[in-house]
Amino acid sequence: IDALITDKDTDLITDNDEKEGDNIWEKFSEEKIEEIGAQVYESFRRNGKKFNWINSSLFKNKLVVHLKSDSTRLMKILELGKDWTPNKDKQLNALVKLCTEQYPNEKILIFTQYADTAQYIFDYFKQKEISKVEVVTGDSENPTLLANRFSPVSNNKPHLINSEKELRILISTDVLSEGQNLQDAHIVLNYDLPWAIIRLIQRAGRVDRIGQKSERILCYSVLPEEGVERIINLRERLKRRITENAEVVGSDEIFFEGDPVNIQDLYNEKAGILDEDEETEVDLASYAYQIWKNAIDKEPNLEKKVKHLPDVTFATKGLSDKFEFNEEGVITYARTSDNNDYLVLIDKDKNIVTQSQLRILNIAKCNAEEEPLPRLKNHYELVAKAVKEISENEAKIGGQLGRKNSARYRVYKRLEKYYQDNIGTLFENEDLKRAIEEIYKYPLREVAREILNRQLKSGIDDEQLAELVVSLREENKLSRIEETDSDKFSAPKIICSMGLKK
Repeated sequence: IDALITDKDTDLITDNDEKEGDNIWEKFSEEKIEEIGAQVYESFRRNGKKFNWINSSLFKNKLVVHLKSDSTRLMKILELGKDWTPNKDKQLNALVKLCTEQYPNEKILIFTQYADTAQYIFDYFKQKEISKVEVVTGDSENPTLLANRFSPVSNNKPHLINSEKELRILISTDVLSEGQNLQDAHIVLNYDLPWAIIRLIQRAGRVDRIGQKSERILCYSVLPEEGVERIINLRERLKRRITENAEVVGSDEIFFEGDPVNIQDLYNEKAGILDEDEETEVDLASYAYQIWKNAIDKEPNLEKKVKHLPDVTFATKGLSDKFEFNEEGVITYARTSDNNDYLVLIDKDKNIVTQSQLRILNIAKCNAEEEPLPRLKNHYELVAKAVKEISENEAKIGGQLGRKNSARYRVYKRLEKYYQDNIGTLFENEDLKRAIEEIYKYPLREVAREILNRQLKSGIDDEQLAELVVSLREENKLSRIEETDSDKFSAPKIICSMGLKK
């Protein structure tokens, strides 16, 4: 580095930098620096992180000066922290106290932004011999299994309740902040505060959902100590962001104690800024799950019966006066090759009545005492018509990418243009290119769909969208790529159907 610095560049280095360099660099031999660098590189490589190498000829010489200054400061931090032990960590020990003294028996969900921090907390809990605790990150083989062990009631896993495998404390990155039922707990702790306010809402949303038994949900957030806060100004930055959001959607609830800054209406998704995409209408996954849970709670043997039913099972029930639809027809439930679920209602004359998933669910609703009726004469013809409609609809409104108002379609179109506009510049990004290809080839994971829908709704720009998508891909949360083309069905798969008869 020294050999590349010219006399003209030396005025960028302060006396402080020189003094720090004299004191710090002499404590690190060249061999030691290479050893540390190799450890860091190997750690990143092992965890799936990738490096983009750019030719040094593209940079100005003064960058070298800044690099040396940054390295000097980093070496100083390493020197200051070399004797660090978790026992001295007041934040960590406050967390232990909360989990063991304030709430010794309750389930606690701990969120942190970084996998390293999650592992750090987990290791210390094990050192303190705190039982029934586990950690889940983007590298975990089966996050859903850990979610089931932490919240067996809401995930309908009765064999785990009060067993040795049931967890009381779950430490997680945001890999579990979307798409999982964790409402057996009512205590959420943010070990660090994310810059994106939506993250706080998503985290609380894992327990604030259908099936929550507690009257109150407790959300704790750890704030930096005053000395650290003066340097990073995190609280003030978050306060400013919340204020900006409040000006858009309104607010009347205190978030940080003592601050006139509120996010209740933001949390409640007022004004639609955090609404799901129009295609989803409501949280249909939670709605359908609650229907299922209510049924098997009333009749436990039902679960075993339903799971052993073959595909293409059908039934017929009488029409109900409770809904505006009172014509004979057939409801078809099918799944496309991209694992998209469809409910379609067709009348006896083969006309599409509705594809509103919520409306169809309500029309199909009945109890165990409902009298089964003989099927309509053209039941199979109506099912075939529904399957044909689903196939044509998929191709007509977006082809492989799905509906034009879907997150997958909109993200692909925006990022493809963004990438093409930056080809041949320093901003050309190979990771982004691979992410775009994955979005085109494979369906989005549920967690990615929800996050992207909300960010699109809030007006995220192309650069931020690109960074978000690359980040989701690196954490293996972007696309479902486990299936091969040979595993896919050429036509929608019929799960079951229900006739409606007068």
